Amino acid sequence: MKTILTILAITFLWGCNKSSKTNETTDPDWAQAVTAFKELQETLKKENGETWNHSLEGPLIFVNRDTRAIIANESDNSGELVKRENLFVGKLPENINIANTAFDWNGKKWTMVAFPLPDTKEKRLNLLIHESFHRIQPAIGFGSLAEIQSVHLDSKNGRVWLKLELEALKKALDSNEPEIHIKNALLFRQHRYQSFPDAKQAENSLEINEGLAEYTGSILSKRTDSDLKKHYISQIDWFYTLPAFVRSFPYFTIPVYGYFLQKTDKGWNLKITKDTNLTDFFTGFWNVDCQELTDDTILEIGKTYGIDSIIENETERENKKEELKNRYKKKFLSDSVVVIGLEALNLGFDPSNVMPLDSSGTVYPNLRVTDNWGILEVDSCGALIGPAWNKVIISYPELITDTLIYGKGWKLKLNQSWRLDLVDKKYMVTKE
Repeated sequence: MKTILTILAITFLWGCNKSSKTNETTDPDWAQAVTAFKELQETLKKENGETWNHSLEGPLIFVNRDTRAIIANESDNSGELVKRENLFVGKLPENINIANTAFDWNGKKWTMVAFPLPDTKEKRLNLLIHESFHRIQPAIGFGSLAEIQSVHLDSKNGRVWLKLELEALKKALDSNEPEIHIKNALLFRQHRYQSFPDAKQAENSLEINEGLAEYTGSILSKRTDSDLKKHYISQIDWFYTLPAFVRSFPYFTIPVYGYFLQKTDKGWNLKITKDTNLTDFFTGFWNVDCQELTDDTILEIGKTYGIDSIIENETERENKKEELKNRYKKKFLSDSVVVIGLEALNLGFDPSNVMPLDSSGTVYPNLRVTDNWGILEVDSCGALIGPAWNKVIISYPELITDTLIYGKGWKLKLNQSWRLDLVDKKYMVTKE
């Protein structure tokens, strides 16, 4: 089974306490697109492929989430896009998830970014270059990356040790002598890996993929050095407000380490391959010895970085999380569910709120799934994807029509020859 994971901030027309949208966007934000294309082209022409020894320029599509209207910087190979002035317009097929990502369509590999775009030039460049990096990944040796979910970062201790690492990185960004704080950040990381033996490989798989992309986007965003440090600090503070850390953390760790590395070695990233362990690379660069760290040692170092407050906050969060997990278990592990098998999964989701549900799989509060059977769209009410990526579970249907099936917070559109059957209290999607 080919699984494609993409980041998707989804806007729904139904769901849990959601109000319906009535105004469909008719103007595909032409002015935004023209400005962004110009800014990106000017920046990448000047950069001239130096960051990765490969040009980041290439096919780019902006898409409106409501109308699926496309504005592209070049034509597709199938002629679906129509030229308008010096750009190209069209409509994204329904079976393609709208996401900030790289994807293959009509004979080309594209960067896709959804409207609305960020409100400043620096933020726009950061986003567009991040996603452009994903498009060139296979060409620079980072293709076919297998991501492992960092489920330990949904635990109290995992989050505490990660927050301490990030607090040390914030201190480094605000210090004239950053190295001591960078070394302490790496000690907190080592302690996290002592506590969770599988964490090192899992975190690295995500940091190679998303961390390097975000480093590239931020370092080429045209921010001044002072503004870049302020950006990293504010991003870390914003990260703490996210409901889940398990997939979003690389956006906030690797850019900071990379920022300090490029101060000494501008081409450090060219030494990285998809087989590199970034933690080993960092500890080697800053001469941090691998050592067994006791809790007492870490607690003492942690006083500099507000460990007591972090533990208090995470203890409170842990209690709330257990309550939510119990609700999810009652909802998705009962007989009153719809079970849909996954065959050719294409998944769009928000990485900031996914929640591992022990050995039962992972809950995605909002997602969009396309598969052989059709399209499933879920809003904040959630869906459970099994640990083997072979099924998705949602709540009981509330309305079944000839073309669409609705439940609390979800909508299912089945292709011809597929149907919803009730089997032993559970609904199953089956092929006729």
